[in-house]
Amino acid sequence: MDPVVPPFVPVLLAAVLLPFLGRRAGHALGALATAAVVPYVWLVDEGVYVQTKLFGFDAVLFNVDQFSVLMGLIFGFIGAAGVLYSYASDAENLQTAFALGYVGTSLGAVFGGDWLSLIFFWELMAVTSTLLVWHYGGKAVRAGFRYALAHGIGGTLFLGAIVWHYAEAGTFLFATVPGGPETAGLAGSVAPLLAAVGIGVNVGFIGLHAWLPDTYPRPHVAASVFLCVFTTKTGVYGMYRVFPEDGNVAVAYMGGLMAVFGATMALFQNDMRRLLSYHIQSQVGYMVAGVGIGSALAQAGAFAHVFNHILYKGLLFMTAGVVVYRTGEESLKKLGGLAGEMPVTAGAFSVAALSIAGFPGFNGFVSKGIVISASHYEFEYGPFAVAGFTTLELLLLVGGVGTFMSFIKFGYYAFFHGTYDGTVKDANRGQSVAMVAVAALCVFYGLFDGALFAILPFDVTSDAVVGHVYVTYTVDHVVEGVALAALGLLGFAAVKRPLSKVKRVPDVDDAYNPLTFHATRWLVVGVTELYAAVDRAVVRGATYTVDVVRSPASTAGRFVGEDRVSLRADTSASILLVVVMLAVALALTVL
Repeated sequence: MDPVVPPFVPVLLAAVLLPFLGRRAGHALGALATAAVVPYVWLVDEGVYVQTKLFGFDAVLFNVDQFSVLMGLIFGFIGAAGVLYSYASDAENLQTAFALGYVGTSLGAVFGGDWLSLIFFWELMAVTSTLLVWHYGGKAVRAGFRYALAHGIGGTLFLGAIVWHYAEAGTFLFATVPGGPETAGLAGSVAPLLAAVGIGVNVGFIGLHAWLPDTYPRPHVAASVFLCVFTTKTGVYGMYRVFPEDGNVAVAYMGGLMAVFGATMALFQNDMRRLLSYHIQSQVGYMVAGVGIGSALAQAGAFAHVFNHILYKGLLFMTAGVVVYRTGEESLKKLGGLAGEMPVTAGAFSVAALSIAGFPGFNGFVSKGIVISASHYEFEYGPFAVAGFTTLELLLLVGGVGTFMSFIKFGYYAFFHGTYDGTVKDANRGQSVAMVAVAALCVFYGLFDGALFAILPFDVTSDAVVGHVYVTYTVDHVVEGVALAALGLLGFAAVKRPLSKVKRVPDVDDAYNPLTFHATRWLVVGVTELYAAVDRAVVRGATYTVDVVRSPASTAGRFVGEDRVSLRADTSASILLVVVMLAVALALTVL
């Protein structure tokens, strides 16, 4: 086998060199290093692997299969677009270096051929993304601490699952590489549960998601473009590795609930990037549902949606970033009528919004349709099934209506309602090139779905592979997509006025942040007071012992209320005392 270099190596090397170069040269190097990943992983033969040792254990740092190739293709492309956007948005070299470190460690995670490599790069990914958040300073610092804490807890649970797996299987290697175990996924029953919860932090399980909308609106607008891509999608990849064959019913339903919850919470937001962050949770819900269903069709749909989501979500954060970059405003309430002033940005937003909502002709329509079809044909009907729809299918469809409503709101208030008070420039050349390139792919993969099918891990057009052949543009699918759009439009019209009066809707962190603060505070106070009490008792006991040794007669006198007690005993009392002590000792010996 010819020697091959894992794709994360040149990206991480560029991250190290970038701070020491000029802005133009450094960002050019970063864009070149990430863009080169696309043809490299496309041309490397499937089945290639680089086996080595990591911490003394067998490890595979470069494992090429259909899943890792898909992740590498889209990570490389969006990484290059993100670097160009960073340069055009005045990002500092050090910030882009942290972003490249984030890209490189994410590539390491998805191309690892064993659990040890995966968790190693998983944790490095958390470190580099935290540094990317912190670099901006201000409110991003506090959000970064919460981000680091959440991912530290999640990573620890995932590591515990991997150690548990090693104790059961005796190896960290994946089943798909030489020397790996016979069965895929994590061994036993405890390890998959720990992993599901740990990875659930990364993908935004309901209740474990609050770090996401809290963090992504805080840093530099270019940093948000990177953040919206890698953590959650690498989490979906990790979830597939845990449940590679039969899926998991609970995970599937969690995905459906995420789709509804995220879209609902997004509808209440006025901060543009916070709205988009909740929609990361919602859209990742479709991917998690696909993994949880576990069939070939569902898993193909999950990874198709990973690919498409990275495109349109990166584009949405780019358009929101341009608005912030040009106007300085984050809130939709302070914007309006920008389409006339910023036609390129408004056009890019429209493409991305139609893509994420799943309107026919755009890439989200293709990948959402695969997952929804799998939830209909290959999943149990569930307790709330009605009119031939499974429970999970209904959840995904309701999430689709909520998505339309959210982005109708975003576009209406930011670009198409009223007039903007003042003059504002559109995206600059670099920002425009990055946005137009990504928007073009959103349309391309929506119209030419065969190009997307060609890179999926399972052939969705083969009945022998997926069981139910998927055809994108059928009458039923198109009618479904248009119906969801119509319901979204009617829904927004119905809630527009009452929604404008809503100021802030609490999330789970409104409960557990104060609870954690006060619980930690009382824990600290309790430990401090306990230490003080023990310290006083020890000092008191030591003082008493010294008094007894120095003046036993005076100490005894304090007990009987006299100044001094004679401790002398006559012969008979001494004999009696000795006999009593001997009797006690004998009794203890017998017992």
